[in-house]
Amino acid sequence: MKFSTKLPTPSKDALQHSQGLQYKIRDVIDANNGAISFRTYMKMALYEQGLGYYVAGSSKMGKSGDFITAPEISPLFSQCLANQCQQILSEIKADILELGAGSGLMAVQLLLELEKQNALPQYYYILDLSPELKQRQKETFKQLAPHLLDRIAWLEQLPTDFKGVILGNEVLDAMPVDVFTLHKDKLFEHQVIWQNEQLVEQLNPAPQALWNAVTSLKLGTMDTPYTSEINLNLQGWFKALDTCLRQGVVILIDYGYTASEYYHPDRNKGTLICHYQHHVNESPLSYTGLQDITANVDFSAVADAGDKAGFEVLGFTTQAAFLAANQLETFFMRTLEESPEKHYELAQQIRILSLPSEMGERFKVIALGKDFSNPLNGFSITDQRYRL
Repeated sequence: MKFSTKLPTPSKDALQHSQGLQYKIRDVIDANNGAISFRTYMKMALYEQGLGYYVAGSSKMGKSGDFITAPEISPLFSQCLANQCQQILSEIKADILELGAGSGLMAVQLLLELEKQNALPQYYYILDLSPELKQRQKETFKQLAPHLLDRIAWLEQLPTDFKGVILGNEVLDAMPVDVFTLHKDKLFEHQVIWQNEQLVEQLNPAPQALWNAVTSLKLGTMDTPYTSEINLNLQGWFKALDTCLRQGVVILIDYGYTASEYYHPDRNKGTLICHYQHHVNESPLSYTGLQDITANVDFSAVADAGDKAGFEVLGFTTQAAFLAANQLETFFMRTLEESPEKHYELAQQIRILSLPSEMGERFKVIALGKDFSNPLNGFSITDQRYRL
């Protein structure tokens, strides 16, 4: 992954696609007195029907896409996650629901491991907003595990009265966020306007809802401008999950921090970044609809929103500790016995998944339970709930 100020030039068709989405955003700006919040812009850039980054037909993940997720790095990741699912499913005979399944690779790898453990759920549900990704997921199963296709059910919305495990790998970071700047006793909201035939960012006094949310962070007075993000969607999202889940566990894996780290005074430019063809940049208004826009996750806010919605926080730890506690070494040795020639490749995969300088500590795992309070394997080595 490269940090870039100069990005690769998209194709003519891609640029036309981006321009179409920009014009649609312009119309919304015009209908809202000439400005929209950054959160509204991010929502449209990522999810606008037929045009947004996650719902339009371009490859997002893998070497040919814009970024690589853990399941694409190594099946060891999904095998460890399957091990955690097996523990839960052995206690509450139920199903699995994955939110935003990407290419479908994690689902395939996870189910193949559960099959080895004679622990397949009756159904593996996938909720994904992108028609293109749904089709790609189906193709992934047809190629790698066609015999499991009859267990897969694609959903258009969250089910009701669901019992089992809900998985979200790199889902939270794709939620639209508000961006704010705090300077002395003044709070500004980052907004997007249309100026000189292009999208431009500007600062305006923050509305009351954003003021209240940022005030609750107790950041104090900043002598120099302090910019960051806040996710105001979490409360509603967990309320929806509460309505969906009757009994079970929600497991969320993503990159981020606790609140004290996220809003540290030295982190004065926030965490918002964009991914385009494996180039990282800080230009969210560029190539609208063609690049991913993400913000790190505030796991303290996740825990708080879950708690207020009626969930119990069952564990919080680093990805490295979670994988190790779910038999990463055992899966490594098993694969090595099956394919000794892959020793170097497997070692490299574990390095990326586990080292602090790679994904090991940057990525965190949080589990939230409903009518389920048994200790989970994944947090048996290290449980950092006290940091939340």
